[in-house]
This record gives sequence, structure tokens and C-alpha cells, in this order.
Amino acid sequence: MAPTIATPISESSNITDFVVTNGNGVKGISEMGLKTLPKQYIQPVEERITVSNILPQESIPIIDMSNWDEQKVSESICDAAEKWGFFQIINHGVPIEVLENVKVATHRFFNLPAEEKRKFSKENSPSNSVRFGTSFSPEAEKALEWKDYLSLFYVSEDEVSALWPSACKDQVLEYMRGSEPVIQRLLEALMKRINVKEIDETKESLLMGSKRINLNYYPICPNPELTVGVGRHSDVSTITILLQDDIGGLYVRGNNDSWVHVPPVSGSLVINVGDALQIMSNGRYKSIEHRVVASGSKNRISVPIFVNPRPCDMVGPFSKVLVEGEIALYKQVLYSDYVKHFFRKAHDGKNTIEFAKI
Repeated sequence: MAPTIATPISESSNITDFVVTNGNGVKGISEMGLKTLPKQYIQPVEERITVSNILPQESIPIIDMSNWDEQKVSESICDAAEKWGFFQIINHGVPIEVLENVKVATHRFFNLPAEEKRKFSKENSPSNSVRFGTSFSPEAEKALEWKDYLSLFYVSEDEVSALWPSACKDQVLEYMRGSEPVIQRLLEALMKRINVKEIDETKESLLMGSKRINLNYYPICPNPELTVGVGRHSDVSTITILLQDDIGGLYVRGNNDSWVHVPPVSGSLVINVGDALQIMSNGRYKSIEHRVVASGSKNRISVPIFVNPRPCDMVGPFSKVLVEGEIALYKQVLYSDYVKHFFRKAHDGKNTIEFAKI
């Protein structure tokens, strides 16, 4: 049954109360069947995507991981990370059943009543590691994004058991566990290209010392061409492992002001370089702007795993990268400071990386 609201939804304070405070999210607006988009979600013209700036003939690489140990697989991974910062992998070893289960669990969580989801909002959540929210950073945004999310920072299995929502915790944990060998092998390949031959404990902490997983929900939108699901940005992770459904809508930055669609490929995972790896590789690997468009006909979900340094880690170019006299482009930054800088502003393309530039 669609949610009800006593006063006009068009009034700014009512939108905030209904969507954010009361936990209805944009899913609640979508289910009201509005014919026009509330003005709070209308993006400036320059932030919208149009047919004229899409490159239909371009596509990011799709890499078959059937034979992990073959040199050409490692080379394909590194080449894609250098040229595109984005690629898809198939035959990666994560069971299809695990991927399907986490998609079902994502829908199950977002189909909970608003009062259940509200238990995990910023004001009510039992832990800072578990957060249900909407848009990206509503208090900093001039125009809101058409997305609801559940963000889960992995601390321990005990915390997962005690604090993560029962609607999805088992499936999300299984997905995280299943992805670990993929993450390890991807990072090993990427490190060898930049002269880091072995991932010791210190490097492991820097590359993959923490993980955050988001369940993203993009409901049907009345005027999708006027808004965004997610604004243009690059991730602050080392790498991101993204599971998307079959709806489509993810775009990555191509040449100049153009955008390239990342089409859903059954059973695939989308991999992208984050800012932390761009910094550690001294710019050899590129974290690329990407964005999500809203849909006027279908509810879309995606489930990214953000593989990150620990908040307490200092992140800068690896010494092995600079060994032949290459000049450092980035300073050493405390990772938690970098992440706070990202979240205290609206999505703004690649501007976050300026925080670390020398």
C-alpha cells in the first residue's frame, strides 16, 4: 500500500520529513504515483545526461577470469585499470547463487515498512557502522539524488550478527566472503604492474584493511531525465566490486564530456579503481568519474563492496612506485580525513582527489 502524507508533498520541509526523517525514502515518493518530479530532485541542466553526450559505440573491457593464472589475464586487468579505471569480470568464481541471493535480500530490505528501515537511520541506528539513508549527503546538496541506500561497514562477524538487518545480513556476509579471493587476486595483479611484488601485512592493511558494502535502491522516477540516481563522482576506495541487476543505468566518463554505458552482463561483476589506489599508484591507475541515471519504468538495485584502507592508515604513493626517480604527485594523507572530505560535500566529479595533491 502506498504511503500517505497529510500535507502537500511539494513543500520543501514536508519532502525532508517524509523522505528523510520518517524513513520513507524516495521509494515512498515513487509509490505515491506522482506524475511530476518534486523540485528538490531537479538537477541543474549541466548535471543531467542526454543522448548527445553518450558514446554508444564505446564499452569498457569485459575480462574472462576462467584462467586466473594466465599472464594475459593479469595484463588485461592492469591495462583496463590504466586506460579505463573500469572493467567487468566474468567466470570470477563467486557462485551465481550467492549473487542472486544478495539481490533478493536487497529487495527484501527495501520492501520493509518505513518504520522498520527507520530503525537504521542516522538518528536511530544502534551503530555508526549501519546506516539507512537517502540521496548522498542531503544537508550539503542543492539538488537531491534519486536513491535510497543501506550502508554497512564491516567490523566483525559478531557485529554483523547483532546489528545488521536480519532481512539481508546473511546474504550480504556470504557475498563479502565469496568476493575475498577475487579481491585478493585482482590486487595482486595490479600491484605487480607497479613493482609491488608481494602484499605483506602492511600493504594488505593499506589496500584492503576495511570494507563497506552498500545496498542501493533506485525506484521508478516520474521524470528521470530531470534528475540523477547518483551524481558524477569517483569512489574513495582502493577498488570497488559492483554487482548490478539487469536494468542498466551506470555510466562512466569517456573522452571529454562524453559518457559510456556499462551494460548489465549476466553473472558479471563490475570492478573500478578508487581514489586510494590512484594515490598509491601515483596516478598510474585512474579512478574514473561515474554516475547513475534514474529509470522511468523499473526499480533498479546495485550492491557495491568498497575495499578500502583502514581509517587510521596514512595513504600516499608507494615507495616502490617512486624508486626510479618518479616525482610524487600526492602527499601522505590520513585516510579518515580523506573520506570525511568526500562526505561533507555534494558529489562533484573528481574534485576530492585535489585534497591529496601536492
